[in-house]
Amino acid sequence: MRPSFAQIRFPLLVAVLASALSSCASLPPPTGELAAARQAVTRAEDADGDQYALQDLNAARNALSRAQSAMSSGDEDDARRMALAAAADADLAYAKSREALAQAQLSQRQAEVGELRNRLQTEGQP
Repeated sequence: MRPSFAQIRFPLLVAVLASALSSCASLPPPTGELAAARQAVTRAEDADGDQYALQDLNAARNALSRAQSAMSSGDEDDARRMALAAAADADLAYAKSREALAQAQLSQRQAEVGELRNRLQTEGQP
């Protein structure tokens, strides 16, 4: 005995519905990405990014603001993309700030060494 169309229709409808729902399932909201971007911006600010990498830090702040706006309007894909961009810009600002601070410290140490050399040379001369 062959099943009737009505008997096949319900399981078929369930399968189509399940398939449709699973295709609509997307990534979870980018709350983690937003939190990571906020932390990256804060880290860059704490590393004197305003002084040494203002352009990159401002780009990070703008991207973070756009990510938060996109999240508020329900555009999670754009929010995720902007949050990742904000984190990348903030990381770049942090790295540039750290480099500038390290370079300043190196210059200071080189000046100290030069001063000590001069002092040793003048003390050693009669």
